[in-house]
Amino acid sequence: MAETLQQLILDSLDAQSIIDDTRSLTIPGQATPATSQEDQITILGALNSLLSREMIVYETHETLSHVLTPEGSQIVELGSHEARVWAALPAKGEGSPLTPVQLKKQVGDETAKVGQGRAFKNGWIGKEGDGFVQIVPTIQDATRVDLREIASAGTSKAGEKVLADLRKRKLIIQRKGQWFTVKKGPYFSTSTAKPETDLTVEMLTAGTWKTSTFKKYNFDAEGAPSDGGALHPLLKVREEIRNIFLEMGFAEMPTSSFVESGFWCFDALFVPQQHPARDLQDTFYLSDPKEALPPEPEYYKRVSTVHEHGGFGSTGYRAPWSHEESSKLLLRTHTTASSAHMLYKLAAKCRGENVEGDAEEFAHGSSTTGDGPDDGFRPAKLFSIDRVFRNETMDATHLAEFHQVEGVVADRNLTLADLIGFMRVFFKKMGIEKVRFKPAYNPYTEPSLEIFAFHPMLDRWVEVGNSGMFRPEMLEPMGFPKDVRVHGWGLSLERPTMIR
Repeated sequence: MAETLQQLILDSLDAQSIIDDTRSLTIPGQATPATSQEDQITILGALNSLLSREMIVYETHETLSHVLTPEGSQIVELGSHEARVWAALPAKGEGSPLTPVQLKKQVGDETAKVGQGRAFKNGWIGKEGDGFVQIVPTIQDATRVDLREIASAGTSKAGEKVLADLRKRKLIIQRKGQWFTVKKGPYFSTSTAKPETDLTVEMLTAGTWKTSTFKKYNFDAEGAPSDGGALHPLLKVREEIRNIFLEMGFAEMPTSSFVESGFWCFDALFVPQQHPARDLQDTFYLSDPKEALPPEPEYYKRVSTVHEHGGFGSTGYRAPWSHEESSKLLLRTHTTASSAHMLYKLAAKCRGENVEGDAEEFAHGSSTTGDGPDDGFRPAKLFSIDRVFRNETMDATHLAEFHQVEGVVADRNLTLADLIGFMRVFFKKMGIEKVRFKPAYNPYTEPSLEIFAFHPMLDRWVEVGNSGMFRPEMLEPMGFPKDVRVHGWGLSLERPTMIR
């Protein structure tokens, strides 16, 4: 039927040049003009098909009409509620009045309820004793008349006031309609043959491509949406934490070196060479190659000396220093190894060395915060989020690989209160309001704090991180002035995600 209807539209345009009103068309297979909204929707489908081939153009005209509800259709057939109540009652003085109960039995509960009030209002019925009677000999059922007119014409000559009253009584509903004015398009033809969509080998061989009509390509059309994946929950929280750090003015540290030496992972942090964390059962050591390249000799000497003999106000560990232990290659157990690298670079100017781009890369170009002469120190805020590795027995709560969120803040005369205040602000931005701290021990921070957050589902406090202030035995061998303090903290990415 679609092609027949399209042909009808094209033939009508060929004969008349314009179709002023598509309601005048008669759809093939029907006997009357297409005045209903359903017919116009059918015509619209044919128009859009012809429009896509630029054979026609059309204008849309909107109309508002009314249709009867089931109750309105019942009134057209049987009369209004008030008219049926009037008809059921005897005329005054010609019979026994009907009581309300008798009236309900005769016309039904709904008709009696609605019609009784409206019949009284119209002055059609009156009360006599305990019942009702007719008080006028004849009536004009205006509601029925109006609804008949609306059923045939879609509106009422009586105006909007009558229509609004009938809508309020839920006897009619308003319906939007449309009809169309159609004109010839730039590629008008009376042929409904569909244009070719592909140039085939057969067309080229036979030469039919010369006389064929091809469909235009729509280069603005969007392709079919692909089924894309979704970010892993850990990646979502990782990006959120990263944005929090950047919002607070931190610079991101490079953390691409998964393999570190024992020197940078432990010794530079003032972790004793006899510490249990360096045992085989806690750390993954490389078998090939086994040894790392040596660090800068003078720095290596200062670090080994403070471990073995003390210095910078410390007695050290008073234990033999092992070059073999320091040069072992391993999978980093924490990203603090990367922090040690960055702090050593940050202290370069304090040592009298010049590292190109150092101030801009690590300290955002900040100036010295001291009161005296410039000693080369620049405050810095650094962070990283990356993987670390532990030689753990895997179970429900432990993995051999997890993510660590690491941060350091370096400035003069920082205090533990500054660290606690920062951690409260940081976790609040993550949506974790309840945070508390407990004194702890770390080899490379003093004082040290464990960080706990309240888990609402478990209804208990869960450890989410560790923090503290880096020891002078770690900072001063790097070359930092004595009044420089560095906050350091680390937390897993998984546990805050679990609490969220």
